[in-house]
Amino acid sequence: MDSQERAVEQAVPRVEETSIRRAIVGASVGNMVEWFDFAVYGYLAVTLGAVFFPSEDPTISLLSSFAVFGVAFVMRPLGGLFFGPLGDRIGRQRTLATVIILMSVSTFAIALLPGYATIGIWAPILLVVARLLQGFSAGGEFGGASAFIAEYSPDNRRGFLVSWLEFSTLIGFILGSTSVLLLSSVLSDDALTSWGWRIPFLLAGPLGLIGLYIRLQLDDTPEFRALESAGEVSQSPFRETLTQNWQPILQVAGLVIIQNAGFYIVLTYMQTYITEQLGFSTTSASLSTVLTLLVGMA
Repeated sequence: MDSQERAVEQAVPRVEETSIRRAIVGASVGNMVEWFDFAVYGYLAVTLGAVFFPSEDPTISLLSSFAVFGVAFVMRPLGGLFFGPLGDRIGRQRTLATVIILMSVSTFAIALLPGYATIGIWAPILLVVARLLQGFSAGGEFGGASAFIAEYSPDNRRGFLVSWLEFSTLIGFILGSTSVLLLSSVLSDDALTSWGWRIPFLLAGPLGLIGLYIRLQLDDTPEFRALESAGEVSQSPFRETLTQNWQPILQVAGLVIIQNAGFYIVLTYMQTYITEQLGFSTTSASLSTVLTLLVGMA
């Protein structure tokens, strides 16, 4: 550790327990909203396929719908590469506020899109644009929120406190699957395809406002404020990260690829598999997903 780093470390004030709790709640609630928005599409993939990719072969509609679900994952690394350095320059709090605005607006926009029957090819094109924005936002969410909590946490509790973020991710998925479960329980298939699918996406509006309000009430991390006071905020964090930490970046990326593959197969595609291949109702499939998520949280 050089003298500048030591001076910054000494300048970081001791964080009160109440401030740590507020940071965890603020980051986690916003993270929950983000992943609710991101997950709803996957749970409505069959319905969205019929709305935006109508075809005589339902398999083509379903594969097209999942292809659009997948394009968001192309943007997630780019979102991380953009929002990570941005957080290093302007602070975690402002970056996380920007991220939740982008996710909420893009998700709410999906609720307002006309279907293929109304505007033709422009419907799936606009859907792809919205999903790209969702993926870009999601790329900045989890890493930024993790850094936010980590920079508030004492060394001896950092891993435990950051783990609450994963807990909130699962809650977001539970809320997404529960919303689809409730809709499929009270609406007919025709009503769900006609207008009911829009309801979970519309919820992104008020949920996003709640998450944004909570995040705007937070102070930035003590570590960033100490760097800012010392005039040590990096002006080129992206270049510094790639030149100094490229090996751990590749290692972590490999681990995340493996984890995400299993995660989304079980918690997103499996619901579609249960309905389309095994013949169960959407209600039964959604209920199984909710129970799986609850077991995962236990």
